[in-house]
Amino acid sequence: MSDKSFVCSVCGEEKVSPDSGGTGYGIDNSGKKVCYDCCAQRDIADMTATGRITLYLTVARPGAAAPNWPVVTNWPGTLKLPVKSRSIGNHNFAGKREDVWFVGPDGRNWHGVCIGHNTQLCHCKRLKSA
Repeated sequence: MSDKSFVCSVCGEEKVSPDSGGTGYGIDNSGKKVCYDCCAQRDIADMTATGRITLYLTVARPGAAAPNWPVVTNWPGTLKLPVKSRSIGNHNFAGKREDVWFVGPDGRNWHGVCIGHNTQLCHCKRLKSA
């Protein structure tokens, strides 16, 4: 194993850290390394189990199916959920509020809220209706 490689604590595979733009892993609460693909699987499991998650509201890259359209994603970008619709309005304290609706990995409808300027944090929850 080289100094640029690590073993994922979830899948057990040896992975190589990329040369640029990140480590190739996240660290869980117990300090163990988790590869980006397993981060996505954990986020999906957490979303399905709890019905809530904090993700990031970003814009799809030019090569995506819907370029320059919002996407809800996890921290490493291995979970990407396209936004079906959105609404931008005012917030009485933070100035701006952006609401987004998307289909989650469980096939259910989800709603996310991103409050304020200069932030991508999107607080998401599964909707009760089908």
